[in-house]
Amino acid sequence: MPMKLAYWDLRGLAHPIRYLLEYTGEPYEEKFYSCGEAPDYDRSCWLNEKFKLGMDFPNLPYLFDGDTKVSQSSAILRYIARKHNMCGETVEEKTRVDMLENQIMDFRMGFAMLCYFNYDEKKDEYLKTLPASLKQFSDFLGCRKWFAGDKITYVDFMMYEALDQHREFEPSCLDNFKNLKDFMARFEALEKISAYVNSSRFRKLPIFAKMAKWGNKP
Repeated sequence: MPMKLAYWDLRGLAHPIRYLLEYTGEPYEEKFYSCGEAPDYDRSCWLNEKFKLGMDFPNLPYLFDGDTKVSQSSAILRYIARKHNMCGETVEEKTRVDMLENQIMDFRMGFAMLCYFNYDEKKDEYLKTLPASLKQFSDFLGCRKWFAGDKITYVDFMMYEALDQHREFEPSCLDNFKNLKDFMARFEALEKISAYVNSSRFRKLPIFAKMAKWGNKP
């Protein structure tokens, strides 16, 4: 039985999960929820069944794998990664994975706050501080092939998506960070990732939901 991944009909928090499912070859199917148009942005398609699915912590995205029901995007990524030994092998690698996961989530949250709220007022300020954030990631990667070391882990999928969203936002943002650009190219060259991106199942847009100020257009 294939896994079932459910989320809104956008990239958001689910895209790293989709990449990881594709890379690992896990059979899966998707369920998409759609919110209504402005001004109400009706979410009843999700809210009407949110507490009827038997989850401990009902939320989107969720992943059902047989009797196992997982919510929270990072927990879903780790669940899949553990099945494929993609959480780091040594203590050092696992520590790097743990730190980077949380740093990416902070990075993504800051970007989401900008795009959903004070976009016009804060965009210029965000662009001024973005290089400093990217430099931290660049320094952390260093000359490694992947962020934990020689082997790819689930945080590489998170990092790729976060950086790719920022390339959509500011196409030149990685120009001064060669190792990050090389990382992106390396990820995109993975056979199963390339096949997915070039398939009809891939969703490039929207990145965020309809109420966002940026990244909300299909």
